[in-house]
Amino acid sequence: MKLWQDLLSTDYGLLSLAVLLFILVMAGWYWRFFKRKMALPPGQE
Repeated sequence: MKLWQDLLSTDYGLLSLAVLLFILVMAGWYWRFFKRKMALPPGQE
Protein backbone atom coordinates (compact mmCIF):
# COMPACT_ATOMS: atom_id res chain seq x y z
CA MET A 1 0.00 0.00 0.00
CA LYS A 2 2.94 2.34 0.57
CA LEU A 3 3.72 2.01 -3.14
CA TRP A 4 0.30 3.35 -4.19
CA GLN A 5 0.44 6.08 -1.58
CA ASP A 6 3.84 7.25 -2.86
CA LEU A 7 2.75 6.98 -6.48
CA LEU A 8 -0.36 9.10 -6.04
CA SER A 9 0.76 11.62 -3.44
CA THR A 10 4.42 12.53 -4.02
CA ASP A 11 5.90 14.73 -6.69
CA TYR A 12 8.15 11.99 -8.07
CA GLY A 13 5.27 9.52 -8.06
CA LEU A 14 2.98 11.84 -10.00
CA LEU A 15 5.74 12.66 -12.46
CA SER A 16 6.39 8.94 -12.97
CA LEU A 17 2.69 8.41 -13.57
CA ALA A 18 2.63 11.28 -16.08
CA VAL A 19 5.65 9.85 -17.94
CA LEU A 20 4.06 6.39 -18.12
CA LEU A 21 0.82 7.86 -19.41
CA PHE A 22 2.69 9.92 -22.01
CA ILE A 23 4.62 6.84 -23.20
CA LEU A 24 1.40 4.83 -23.60
CA VAL A 25 -0.33 7.62 -25.52
CA MET A 26 2.72 8.10 -27.75
CA ALA A 27 2.91 4.35 -28.44
CA GLY A 28 -0.76 4.29 -29.46
CA TRP A 29 -0.27 7.29 -31.71
CA TYR A 30 2.76 5.73 -33.44
CA TRP A 31 0.95 2.42 -33.87
CA ARG A 32 -2.01 4.13 -35.55
CA PHE A 33 0.30 6.31 -37.67
CA PHE A 34 2.34 3.39 -38.99
CA LYS A 35 -0.68 1.13 -39.54
CA ARG A 36 -2.25 3.89 -41.63
CA LYS A 37 0.97 4.38 -43.62
CA MET A 38 1.35 0.64 -44.24
CA ALA A 39 -2.20 0.43 -45.57
CA LEU A 40 -1.50 2.95 -48.33
CA PRO A 41 -0.57 1.64 -51.75
CA PRO A 42 3.09 2.15 -52.76
CA GLY A 43 3.84 5.59 -54.11
CA GLN A 44 1.19 7.42 -52.10
CA GLU A 45 3.24 8.33 -49.04
